[in-house]
Amino acid sequence: MSRSLNKITLIGNLGADPEIRTTTGGNKMAQFSVATSRQWTSASGEKQEKTEWHRCIAWNAKGTGLADIIERYVKKGDKIYVEGRVEYRQYEDKDKVTKYITEINVREILLLGGGRGGDSGFEGGSRAKATAGAKAGANAEGFEEFPSAMDGDDDLPF
Repeated sequence: MSRSLNKITLIGNLGADPEIRTTTGGNKMAQFSVATSRQWTSASGEKQEKTEWHRCIAWNAKGTGLADIIERYVKKGDKIYVEGRVEYRQYEDKDKVTKYITEINVREILLLGGGRGGDSGFEGGSRAKATAGAKAGANAEGFEEFPSAMDGDDDLPF
C-alpha cells in the first residue's frame, strides 16, 4: 500500500490582523498571512535575507472553534506556530484570467507570544495551543476551552 503525507509546519509572524468571515451556511473562517524569514551570507560576505509569505485559512469545521480562537487571540505581529496541509486551487476572475492560489489549511496553532512583548491577551501566560480537534467553549474570559493548552509540554522541536 502506498502512503502519502501533506503536512506543513511554520513558525513566523502575522503580517496583519486575521480577517474573519462567515459563509452563507454560517461556517466561520479566519484568513491570515504568516511571514517566515531566512538569513544567509553570500559568497562575497554580504548578509542576505528572504521573507516568504504564507496564506493560511482556519475553519470552525465540525465545532472546533479554531477560527474563533484566532479571532479572539491572534493579532498583527504575533509569533505563531502553524500546522496544517498545503492546498492548491485555481479560479477565473471577472476578466476570464485564471488565478492560482496556494494556501495552508490550518489544523493546529500555537501562540508563541513575543509579537506584543509577550502579552498574548489571555490569562495564564504567553503560550496557548489550539487544535482543530479541540472543542470550543463558551467562556470568553480565558482560554479554559483548551485545558491542556497551558501544559509545558509542546511538540516544538526546540
